[in-house]
Amino acid sequence: MEESQAKPNLPEPNPFFSRGCTKPPRIGHKNDGIYSHRCSKLDTFDWMQKLPLSAGYSPPDFVEVRFKNCRKDFFRTTPEVELKVGDIVAVEASPGHDIGIVSMTGETVRFQMRNRGFDSCSEEIRKVYRRARISDVEKWITAVQLENTTMFKSREIAETLGLSMKINDVEYQGDNTKAIFYYTADDRVDFRELIKVLAEEFKVRIEMKQIGARQEAGRLGGIGSCGRELCCATWLSHFQSVTTQAARVQQLSLNPQKLAGQCSKLKCCLNFEYENYLDALKDFPDTDTVLKTKKGEAVHQKTDIFNKLIWYSYAGNPGNQMAIPVERVIQVIEQNKKGILPENLEDLSKSTEQKTDFENGIEPDDLSYLDHS
Repeated sequence: MEESQAKPNLPEPNPFFSRGCTKPPRIGHKNDGIYSHRCSKLDTFDWMQKLPLSAGYSPPDFVEVRFKNCRKDFFRTTPEVELKVGDIVAVEASPGHDIGIVSMTGETVRFQMRNRGFDSCSEEIRKVYRRARISDVEKWITAVQLENTTMFKSREIAETLGLSMKINDVEYQGDNTKAIFYYTADDRVDFRELIKVLAEEFKVRIEMKQIGARQEAGRLGGIGSCGRELCCATWLSHFQSVTTQAARVQQLSLNPQKLAGQCSKLKCCLNFEYENYLDALKDFPDTDTVLKTKKGEAVHQKTDIFNKLIWYSYAGNPGNQMAIPVERVIQVIEQNKKGILPENLEDLSKSTEQKTDFENGIEPDDLSYLDHS
């Protein structure tokens, strides 16, 4: 007799988590406390919150509002509408209105707008209509709950039409009249027919937005090789180009499997310490320079950047490596330019290292020997 395996009672996923809500909003409730700051790339620390305000200070008539994932924007408000961080608001959209959560208020918004190149006098800045009403929250909940099913259905439609594209995410507007479809594609895609089919299928206005592989990884999330959540899914919101030069400067092995992230691009963290390495290398001489001594010429082997040591070995004995401080290397180079040759490098070295080969039959990258230990 076969025993049926009981399915575990897993909690329902929170579709509002990507909007910064610790729990779904409730209709007819103030919804205080559903928005909480945590390790999220859309959270912003208000460093001016506790600063004393000068006499006659008038707070700016702008607020920062966050939406789904990496989308946030600035909106103009009126003195009649007093807003605080965490308020659910209805804001101007094209067309209709959208629903978002206030993520920043006060003077810090003005600095944030300046950093992102927003003109506070521009008429293009949209308005905050009001705090969300019961009807607004009801439509918002209905729209958000449609996003996952819409995404899977749209993938099937795109595959049926033979389009070489991947729809990664769907974001419904708060009034349930418009949907943004985020997709990735290697080549140019003609999705005019797709828009017609999607509009007929879901009865909303369709907007297609192409994103890159890094943005896709940020939306999907995951665990990196470091054991932590992906930086692009937690806090990194602005992507910079990463080149192999960053790996070379940090003396990393140019192994694509180790340098590539889950997006199949070079890891963004290669840029985190890149400038520190460049700053430290300013005091280092050119590694192609050959040191000349009476004992023989010595060539560069490796560099310990932050300990300021450069390892050299004689051309005829590459296995015997000597760690020489940077200032002594520069001293030898200056002496060589004047035709002066030191006796040897052993007297200048801080330590020596004898390079040996593996004689036990175990390669350096072969970890199978651990199974027998």
